[in-house]
Amino acid sequence: MKKQTVDSRPAGPKPWYDPRIRSIFFQFIAIALVFWGGWTLVDNTLSNMESRGISTGFGFLNETAGFGIIMSLVPYDATMTYGRTFLVGLMNTLLVSAMGIITATILGFIIGVARLSSNWLVAKLALVYIEVIRNIPLLLQIFFWYFAVLGSLPSPRQSVEVGGTFFLNNRGLYLPEPMPQEGFGLVWSAIIVAIVAVIGLRTWAKKRQLATGQIFPTFKVGVAILLALPVVAYLAAGTPLEWELPALKGFNFGGGITIIPELAALWIALSLYTASFIAEIVRSGILSVSKGQTEAAKALGIPNNLTLRLVVIPQAMRVIIPPLTSQYLNLAKNSSLATAIGYPDLVAVFMGTTLNQTGQAVEVVAITMAVYLTISLTISLVMNIYNRAVAIKER
Repeated sequence: MKKQTVDSRPAGPKPWYDPRIRSIFFQFIAIALVFWGGWTLVDNTLSNMESRGISTGFGFLNETAGFGIIMSLVPYDATMTYGRTFLVGLMNTLLVSAMGIITATILGFIIGVARLSSNWLVAKLALVYIEVIRNIPLLLQIFFWYFAVLGSLPSPRQSVEVGGTFFLNNRGLYLPEPMPQEGFGLVWSAIIVAIVAVIGLRTWAKKRQLATGQIFPTFKVGVAILLALPVVAYLAAGTPLEWELPALKGFNFGGGITIIPELAALWIALSLYTASFIAEIVRSGILSVSKGQTEAAKALGIPNNLTLRLVVIPQAMRVIIPPLTSQYLNLAKNSSLATAIGYPDLVAVFMGTTLNQTGQAVEVVAITMAVYLTISLTISLVMNIYNRAVAIKER
C-alpha cells in the first residue's frame, strides 16, 4: 500500500486578513451608507413637501420676479425672471469678491513687508494695524464703514464735488461713464496686442538674464507699452470715446457710474480685514527664507529692493501660497455678510427675496450652496496651478 502524504505547508492567508481587501470592503460599506443616508433624506424631504402641497423643481426660475434690485451689472428690471435675479446676485458676489481679493493682496503684501521694516515707526504702525483689524469681528467693521463713515456723508444736494465730474454723498460715489463710439474696437485690439507684447518681452528678458546675467527693465518698458499702444490707437481712430457725466436730477444724481455705499462698505471691510491676515502670512513667508540668502545678495552688491523682489519673495511664495489660498476662500465666503447692509449679492437677492417669494427653499438653498462650492473649488484650482508654476524646481 502507498503511504499517504499530508501537505504540511501552511495554508495561505484568508482574504479577511488581507489589509487591502479589508480596506476596500469597509470603504464600500461607508460609501453605501452615505448614499443610503442621502437618498433617505431626499426621499423624506420630497414626501413631506408633497404632503404639504409644496411644488418642487426649477420651473420657478422662469417666473416673473416682480421686484427691483438697487445694483445690477447686467440689464435688469422687475419684469424679468427669477433666473435673472440669480444672475444679478451671482455677478454682484463675484464683483465684490474679485475686488476684495485684489485689494487685500496688494495691501497685505505692503503691510507684511512693512512689518519687517528696519524703520521702527513703520514696523510698529504695521503691527498696530494687524492686531487691531484682525481682532475686531468682520460684521462690526462692515457696520462701522456703512453706518458711521459712509452714512455720515452729506446728502446729494450737498455732495462733495471734484471738478464738476466726481460727486460723493451718502447715496454713493458718482463717476463719469465711458461711452465707446464707432472705431473703439481698434483700441481694444491695441490693448490685446500690448498685453501679448509684454508677456513676450517678459519671457525674452528672463532668457536674456539667464544667458548673460543682465537685468532688463521689464516693468518700466512693459508699462510704457501698455500705455503707449492704446493711446496711439485711440488717437489714430479719432478719439472714439465720449464721457457721460453724472448730474443732479431732483433728489438724486443720474447718469455716469454709481458705486453704491453698500458695495463700498463691504469692499473696504473685506479688504482691510483679509489684508491683516495676509500681512502675517507674508511676514512668516519672508522669515522662512534663510538669512544667508539675503547676506549673499548683499555681498554681491544687489540693492535691497531687488533682493526682496528677486531673491526673498520668490522663495517665500512656496510658504505663502497655501495659507493665502485659504484667505481668498474666506473672503469669497465672507462676502455673504453683504445681506446685513443690503448689498444685493447672491444670498440677499436669491436666497433672501427670491426664496421668500417663491417658497422653493430646497432648490434655492441647493443652488446657492453649489455656487459657493464652485467658487471655492475654482479659487483652489487656480491657486494650486499657480503654486506648481512658482514652486522651486529641484535639479
